[in-house]
Amino acid sequence: MEAHQGPALAEARGEYEYPSLKEGEVEAHSYSDLNPDITRQVAFIALSGRNKPTKPLREDDWENEEPEYDSYDSDIQYFDYDNIESDSDLEHAHAPATSSEKRKAQNEILRAFAAQKAEEVTEIEIKEVLRETNEEQLSIRDMLAKNENSSQIINSRDYQTELFQRAKEENIIAVLDTGSGKTHIATLLLRHILDVELEARAKGAQRKIACFLVNSVNLVFQQANVLRCGLDQKVEGICGAMGASLWAKPTWDKHFDNNMVIVCTAEVLVQCLMHSFINISRINLLIFDEAHHTKSNHPYARLIKDYYLHEPVLANRPRIFGMTASPVDANVDVRQAAKELETLLHCKIATTSDLSLLANHITRPNEEVAGYPPLQQPFETPFHQKLRARYGDVQVFQKLFHDSKLFSSELGPWASDIYWSFAISEHESRRMALREERAFNKQKLQTLDKLDKELALLREAAEYVKDHDFGRPTATSTHLSSKVLVLNRYLQGYYERTADSRCIVFVERRQTARLLNIIFKHLGGPNLHSDILVGNSTGIGDQKVSVRSQFLTVLKFRKGELNCLFATSVAEEGLDIPQCNLVVRFDLYRTMIGYVQSRGRARHRNSKYLHMVENGNPEHRTMVSNARTSEQIMRNFCNGLSSDRIIDEKDDLVAEYLADDQAFPSYTDPTSGAKLTYRSSLGVLAHFCAVLPTKDQEVSLQPTYVVNHQGGKFVCEVILPECSPVISMMGRPCQRKAIARCSAAFEACMELHRREYLDENLLSTMKKLLPAMRNATLAVSNKKDLYTMRIKPEFWQFGYDTFPEQLYLTVIDVSAGLERDHQPLGLVTRVPFPQMPEFPIYLADGRPSQVITRPLSTAMEATEETLDLFTTLTLQVYDDVFAKLFESDTPKMSYWLVPLRTDCVVLVSDPANPEDFIDWEQVYEICAKQEYRWNREMPNEFLADKYIVDPNDGGRRFYSVGVVPDLNPQSPVPGGAPKYRHMASILDYSVSLWQKSRVKWEHAWDESQPVVEVTKIPFRRNLLAHVERDEEEVKFNPRAFVCPQPLRISALTTRFVAMCYAFPAVIHRYEAYLVALDACKRLNLSIGPGLALEALTKDSENSEEHGEQQIKFKSGMGPNYERLEFMGDCFLKMATSISTFVQQPNESEFEFHVRRMVMLCNSNLLDAAKKYELYEYVRSMAFSRRTWYPEGLKMIKGKGLKKTGVQILKHRLGDKTVADVCEAFIGAAFMTHNDNSKWNPQSWDQAVKAVTTVVDNEDHTMQKFSDYYDAYEKPRYQIAEATASQLELARQIELKHPYHFKYPRLLRSAFIHPSQPFDVEKIPHYQRLEFLGDSLLDQVFIMHLFYHYPDKDPQWLTEHKMPMVSNKFLGALCVALKFHTHMRQDNAMVTAAIREYVAEIEEAEREADGAVDYWHTIAKEPPKCLADMVEAFVAAIFVDSEFDFTVVQTFFDLHIKRFFVDMHLYDDFAGNHPVTRLQKTMNIGFGCRDWRIAAILQPSVLRGEPTIIAMVMIHNAVYFHSTGTSKRHSRERAGKKALETLEGLPPYEFRRLYKCDCEHTDEIPDGEGLEASEGKLTEIVNGIE
Repeated sequence: MEAHQGPALAEARGEYEYPSLKEGEVEAHSYSDLNPDITRQVAFIALSGRNKPTKPLREDDWENEEPEYDSYDSDIQYFDYDNIESDSDLEHAHAPATSSEKRKAQNEILRAFAAQKAEEVTEIEIKEVLRETNEEQLSIRDMLAKNENSSQIINSRDYQTELFQRAKEENIIAVLDTGSGKTHIATLLLRHILDVELEARAKGAQRKIACFLVNSVNLVFQQANVLRCGLDQKVEGICGAMGASLWAKPTWDKHFDNNMVIVCTAEVLVQCLMHSFINISRINLLIFDEAHHTKSNHPYARLIKDYYLHEPVLANRPRIFGMTASPVDANVDVRQAAKELETLLHCKIATTSDLSLLANHITRPNEEVAGYPPLQQPFETPFHQKLRARYGDVQVFQKLFHDSKLFSSELGPWASDIYWSFAISEHESRRMALREERAFNKQKLQTLDKLDKELALLREAAEYVKDHDFGRPTATSTHLSSKVLVLNRYLQGYYERTADSRCIVFVERRQTARLLNIIFKHLGGPNLHSDILVGNSTGIGDQKVSVRSQFLTVLKFRKGELNCLFATSVAEEGLDIPQCNLVVRFDLYRTMIGYVQSRGRARHRNSKYLHMVENGNPEHRTMVSNARTSEQIMRNFCNGLSSDRIIDEKDDLVAEYLADDQAFPSYTDPTSGAKLTYRSSLGVLAHFCAVLPTKDQEVSLQPTYVVNHQGGKFVCEVILPECSPVISMMGRPCQRKAIARCSAAFEACMELHRREYLDENLLSTMKKLLPAMRNATLAVSNKKDLYTMRIKPEFWQFGYDTFPEQLYLTVIDVSAGLERDHQPLGLVTRVPFPQMPEFPIYLADGRPSQVITRPLSTAMEATEETLDLFTTLTLQVYDDVFAKLFESDTPKMSYWLVPLRTDCVVLVSDPANPEDFIDWEQVYEICAKQEYRWNREMPNEFLADKYIVDPNDGGRRFYSVGVVPDLNPQSPVPGGAPKYRHMASILDYSVSLWQKSRVKWEHAWDESQPVVEVTKIPFRRNLLAHVERDEEEVKFNPRAFVCPQPLRISALTTRFVAMCYAFPAVIHRYEAYLVALDACKRLNLSIGPGLALEALTKDSENSEEHGEQQIKFKSGMGPNYERLEFMGDCFLKMATSISTFVQQPNESEFEFHVRRMVMLCNSNLLDAAKKYELYEYVRSMAFSRRTWYPEGLKMIKGKGLKKTGVQILKHRLGDKTVADVCEAFIGAAFMTHNDNSKWNPQSWDQAVKAVTTVVDNEDHTMQKFSDYYDAYEKPRYQIAEATASQLELARQIELKHPYHFKYPRLLRSAFIHPSQPFDVEKIPHYQRLEFLGDSLLDQVFIMHLFYHYPDKDPQWLTEHKMPMVSNKFLGALCVALKFHTHMRQDNAMVTAAIREYVAEIEEAEREADGAVDYWHTIAKEPPKCLADMVEAFVAAIFVDSEFDFTVVQTFFDLHIKRFFVDMHLYDDFAGNHPVTRLQKTMNIGFGCRDWRIAAILQPSVLRGEPTIIAMVMIHNAVYFHSTGTSKRHSRERAGKKALETLEGLPPYEFRRLYKCDCEHTDEIPDGEGLEASEGKLTEIVNGIE
C-alpha cells in the first residue's frame, strides 16, 4: 500500500496566533481480524533474534513515557523512531531468557509493526476522521483537506493550453479574469518543468526546485492544497511563522531534498536567498501569483532586483510565470505601468488571442448601478454628545468620536451609537488601557497619577456604554442611512423566501463590515445568515482576526452555513470564495483591479454585480466609468501586444531600478554567497537581537533606532540590548530617515560579521541558552541489580563484646493476649531501647493483638551475677523453645530475655526501678533447674501445665494438660493425635529416636510411667502475618498423649514460653525498625521508626506498580512504601518548584521545568540512593526463622550448625524501587512532623532537609522551610509602585478571596496572559507563578486525600487526585470566582474561547440544582489559561504572604474543599479512562501480565507533524492499534478499540484467542543464581522457601 500523502493533522503554523486546540487523529483499527499466523510469525522472528532489522533498537532509546495519570500507566511507553541506533544485543538466535531480553524482543516487534502501519495510512482514512471533526478544532491544512474543492480540470481549455505553450517557451505574465483558471496553467507548467527536472537529475545534473510565490500567508495553504491535487510530486507550503528552525540551513536542505515544489510567501524566499540557504541558480521556475504587486520594494520586486538580475549566466536563471487579473493595481497610465511590470519581471504580458474562447468559459455578471438618496452630513447623535461631554478630553477616544460621527452619515444614527458597543467594550477598553500603560512605561512622560486617572476614565466609559440600551434598529431613516436602506431592499429581495443565494457586500473599512453585520442580524430575516470577512488589524476599535478564522468563515460560506459576507478587500484577492449570485460594492473600488477582482466573485449564472452610487454625486459616477474604461484600455493593450517582441534587460528602466539600489552599499559573503543589503540589514539585525542569550526576561531584545538631524541630513544610531557584544553603531548621514535607519543597521551587521558574531549565512553565532539537561535521559531502566541487605542493626553493636556496666529494661506485652495465658517479656539491652510503635501480631483465629513496647529509662546495675543469670536464662530459651544451643559468652550477647511480673507490668511508669518488674523467682528457678526429668517420685500433679520438650526432635514441643489415669504407655495412640513416624503405642509415639537408638533404649523405659495429655505446639513462627495455608494445623489445637520419661520437662513456665514463641516475630520487627533508624541516621533525618520502616518496606516484586496484582507478595511486613512515596513525590515536586522559583528569578517556565525535572527524576534519585547505600536498608524479605537469632554467638547444636562467619544476604532490587525509597523518606519526614490541624513552617523542616539530601543538587540547598523565603529576592516588578488599576484589581480580588495583597503588581502578574507584551505594564505574564502554584495546589490536594483516606492506596489516591488537579475543575473554579474577568490578554481567539466556555459552564451550574460535580458534566475542555490563572493566583498569595502555606490551605478550604467532600462522586473520573479500564480488564479480569501499550513516533506520513502509532500488544503480538498525531489520543483510541473486543469475554476464551498462559508460567527473572554466603539463604531471598 502506498504511503499516505494527504493533509497533515498537525496545526499549520501561520503568521497569526491562536490557542492550542484538540488535536485530530486517525481512526483506530482492530488487528484481531488479521491472520494471527502473520503476527505470530513476526513475533517469532523478533523473539528468536533472527531477521535482524537494519536499525536494531538500543534499550536506552526506549524510555517510559511520563504517565498521564501518575500511577496506572506504568506499562505505557513512548518511543522516538528517529533516535533508534544500532545495538548488538540480539546477535545470537535464541528465545528470550530474561525479562530484559524479552522486552527488547517486544520492542523490535512494536517498531516493525509501527513502521508497517505508517506506510499503510491512506488518504481515505485521514479524510474519514477529518470529516468527523468540527472545523473549529482543525488547522488550516486540515480544513482544506476536509473540505477540499480543488479538483483537476480533466480537459484543459483552449486558452489555457495556448498560454501554457507560450509559458513553456518564454517568461510570460498571464492576464486573465478571476475564475478563469490561471492556477491550472501554472500547474500545467509545473508538470512540464518537473518532467524536465527529473530528466536532468537522471543525467546527473544539479537538483533544482520550483517556487510558487504568493502575496499572503493564507494563500500559502490554499495554493499548496491546489497544487497537491494536480501534481504527483511533493509540494510543501512554507510561511514565516513556522518556527525558528525555518532560519537554519539544515531545514531548507531538508525541504529541498524532500520536495520538488515549494509554495511560500515571497518574503520567505527573499530571506532564504539572502542567507544563501539556496541560490537563484538552484530554482528552475518562479511563479508569481497576483504578479501586479511586483513594484517598488515589494518582496516580489526585491527578489528580481537583488537576486534574479544578479545572476550573470542567463541559462542559470529560472523560468518566470506571472499571473494576474490586471497588470496594474493603481489609477495610473496602463501602458506605462504594464511596461514597467514587464521590464521588472523580465516577462511578456500575454492573454488569450481569441477573447471568445475565454467568454465561453467565464460567466460575467449583469452589472447594475443602484442609486441611493444623498447622505446626511456627519452629525453627533444624542448618545454621542453625552459621551463627548463626559469623556471628550480622553485622548485615545478622539479617533472613536471621529468615526462615530462619520458612521452617522454613512450608516445612520443607530449604527453611530452601536459602534460604541464594540469600540469601547470591556475588551476594547482593556486594549486601550494596555496601549496607555505601554506608552507610559516606555516614555514616562506623565505622572503615575495622571495615568491612573486616564485608566479610570477608560473603565468608567466602558461601564457607561455597557449599561446603555441601544434598542433594535428599524428599516427607517430614523435609524439607518439611505445607503443601508437601499442595500436592505436588495438583500430582502434575494433572501425573502429561501437561503439559497450567496452574496458578498464589499466595504472599505472593517468597522463598516462589522456594523452592517450587526444591523442585518436584526433586519435580515430568517434566511439571511451573515458574518464578516476582514483582514487583521490591531487598531483601536478593530476586531482582531486571524488567518485561520478567515478560512473558517469562507468554509462556512461554501457549505451554506453562511450566505452573506460583509467583506473588505481581503475577499477580492486570494481566498478561494465560491460563486456568488450577488456582489455588492457598498463602498466603491479605489482602483480598476479592485473592480475587476471583486466582479470576478459573481460567477454564478444570472449573477448580479451592484455598484452603489450616491445620487447626484459625480465623483461616484466618475469612479464607475473610469474603472470600466480602464479595464477596457487594459484589455485592448494586452490584446494588442505582439508575441514576438523582446524584453531587453538593459532597458533604461532596468538600469534605473538597479541604479536606485546600487546607490547603497551591499556585502556578499565570499564563502556562502549570502547577501547583505541596506534593506535586508534591518531584518538580519532584528533576528540577531531576538536570539541573544540572556537570563533577564525583563530586557527587550530588539534594536532601538535613534535618529537625529545634523547638517541637513539624518544620522541614526542603533542601540542593541545590553547582552549584545556590540552595544551601538552609528550610520552614515542620509537624506531620508528610513535610509538612515538602514545605514545604522547595515554598519552594525558588518561589525558583527567582522567580529564573527554573524556567520557566513548572516545568522547569529550566539544562541539562546537552553537548559543543559533538557535532552538528558532521566528515566531509569527496568533492570534489577543484586544488592547486599542489612540483616542486623547497628544498635546491637553498642558495647558489643564487652561486659556492660549498666543494663536497660524494655517491657514487651500484647494488648489482646495470646492463644493461652502469658506473662510480659523483658528485653534487656546495653543501651536504652527506642520507643517503638505498636504493631500487630496475628493469633491463630485471625485476631490481631498489638505488641506494646515500654522502654524504661532508668538503668540497673549489670553485676556479674545478674549477667550470668540473664545469659543462662536467654540461652535456655533458645535451647528449649527454638532448639538452638549456643555457647555461653556474655560479652557477645546482643540482648537478654527475662520474664516479668504480671502484677507489676500493668503499673509501668517511667522513671521506675526496672528490677521491680523482673520475675526473679522464675529467673532463679530456671537458672537453677533448667529442666526436670520424670521419676517415680514425681507426683502426677507436677506434670500439669508444664512446657515439655522432645530433646531429639526440635519440632516437637508440648504444653501439658495433666495425667490421664485411664491410659498406660502401651495403650494405642488415640485418634486425632497429630501423625508421627512412630504410632504403635503411646510410648512408641513419645520416643523420637531413630531405629538404632530405639533398640538401645527400648528396655530403659518405665512401663509404669503415667500418660500425660498434651497440646502439640504448632509449627508457626511468623506471627506478623495471618495464618498461611501451610500452617492450617494451628487452628485445630492438636491434642496428643505422651509419656514423660523420654521427654524433658522445661523449667520455663508455660506463660513465659507463650510469650517467647511470639518473640521471633517481635524481634524481627524491632530489628527492622532499628535498621530503618540506621538509614535515617545515615541521611541525618529525624523520623519515627514506624514511618522510617514503612519508607523502606518493599513487600512484593512490583510494589511500585500501583493497582497491579502483586507478584510474590510477602505477608507480614507491614505497610509498604507506596503511600509515603506518593506523599514524598508531591512534597518533592513542591519543594523543588519553590527552590527553582526563588533561585532562578529570570528563567522561563521551560527552564524551570528542566531544572526541576533534573532534580526529581528517578535517575537523580537513584544516584542519591546509591550514594547513601539505601539499598542495604530496604526491607524486601518477610520474617525468616533463620535470620532472627542474634549474631556473634557460637552454635553448639541445632539446624545451621555448619554455618560459619557472618550471614550475608543479597536481594534483587529494581532501579525504580531504589529511587522510590528516596521519595518515601521525604514522605516519612513530612508525616512524622506535620501537624495537619495547623501549619507551622518548622514542622516541614525535616521534609525540606530530606529533599536537599536526596536531590543532592545545587538548585536545592535549603535545610529548613524558612530558607526558601530567605533565598527569595523580590524582583523589580513586584516592588514597583502600583498603579490605580493594579490597586483596584487587588481591591476587587479581596472581595472574592479574603486576602490583602501587599504587592498588587504581583497579583497583576497572576492575571497577565502570555499574549500581553511585557512592555505594557513592565510585569511578566503568569507562567512562572503558574509553575509554582501548580505544585502548591498539588500539595494541598494530596494532604486532603492522604489524611482523610488513610487506608487508600496510591492507585486510588492518584485517580481521585485527577479531578482535583484537572483543567476541567480549575477552569470551572476560575469562572466561579470570576477570575476570568480580570485577565489581561491580547488574543481574540482566547477571548472567544473563554466566552464560549463561560456560557456553557454557567448553564451547567444552573441546571445542576446544587450538585457540586456540575463541572464534570461539560464535555468541552476549558481554555487552559483559566486553570493557569488559578494556579498563578495561589502562587501569588503564597509569595506575597512571605511563603506562608496557610494561605494556600485557606484558599483550598474556602473555594475547593466543598467540591470534594464526597470523593465517591469522582470514582469513575479516572476509571472511565480507556487505559485504566483496559489495565483492570487485563490484570484483574484475565490475570494477564504479558501485555503492553506502546506508542511509537514515526516520521511524518500525515503531512506536517510526525505520526504516532499506539499499539496494544498481548503475548508478543499486536492486536489493536491507532494512528494519529497525539500520543494521548492515539493511546486512548487504541485502548477503546481493545476494550470493544475484550470486555465481556470470558477468561477461558481470552486465553484461547490470545494464547495467554500467565496463570501457569512464571517469568524467568534476570540472572538466575543469586550470590549469597550460603545456598539456602539465596532461596530465602528469592522467596522460594
